Amino acid sequence: MRQGDLVIRKSYGGDVLFKIQEIFVQKVLLKGIEYRLLADSPIEDLSLIRGEDFRTDPAIQLKVTEAMRNIEQFRRLRQKEASGAYTYFEVPGKVLHLDGDPVYLRKSLNLYAELRVPAEGFYVPEAHMAEALAQLLPQTKPDILVITGHDGILKERKDGDLLNLQSYKNSQHFVKAVKVARQYEQNRDNLVIIAGACQSFFEALIQSGANFASSPARVLIHALDPLYIAAKISFTSIKDTVQMMDIINHTISGLEGLGGMETRGNYRIGLPGSNFISR
Repeated sequence: MRQGDLVIRKSYGGDVLFKIQEIFVQKVLLKGIEYRLLADSPIEDLSLIRGEDFRTDPAIQLKVTEAMRNIEQFRRLRQKEASGAYTYFEVPGKVLHLDGDPVYLRKSLNLYAELRVPAEGFYVPEAHMAEALAQLLPQTKPDILVITGHDGILKERKDGDLLNLQSYKNSQHFVKAVKVARQYEQNRDNLVIIAGACQSFFEALIQSGANFASSPARVLIHALDPLYIAAKISFTSIKDTVQMMDIINHTISGLEGLGGMETRGNYRIGLPGSNFISR
């Protein structure tokens, strides 16, 4: 086996597709392909697999399609509400997306563009996110901040010790990044923060200043769940708070994977539109 190979874990029934990130003497570091999970495994527990031989659960794929369709329909509803005697222009909330995985980042930026969400994205390893945000936030001035990548619960933790940041692979880095962002902007409506990955320390992320975070039940979250929440906030009017259960129900992971608090939307309508000519 080599770095970059696609594998599944035999002891878990091959439920998650991974890419080999690093190979050590006693273990292999793995990154999830569809889920934001960082894991390690003995090499003898792994089976090589070709990407075309691994089939995504049809129910999951349907949920992803429905989530993206929901965003597009929601955006069109905002446009319909704004239509009238005059043409108008839209100002959706701007997203700054930091991702610890370059592949997920590219997928996310492509979907932001497809959904017409203004977004800037940067690949930043989780351990360096706090430092990067100190520079990026004043430069980009986002309305919505996504801090995500890979995470997981450490096997070596004390039994039941899930309320300790040291029990997680990257939650401490996400928490530091959220705190830096909250020092930059304290108001949770002026800067909406979505943070975490698979099995992240939900309570610590919320307490440090995130509006939405993973993972309340320490479950896996789908790679696109943070993007969905960001897009929904981007297209929710500043006059409204986002509908909490509407957001959660349209994520792939559901309430076990993501939670949060009442948050105002970032979408604005302006008049007149670009084809208005003053006389």
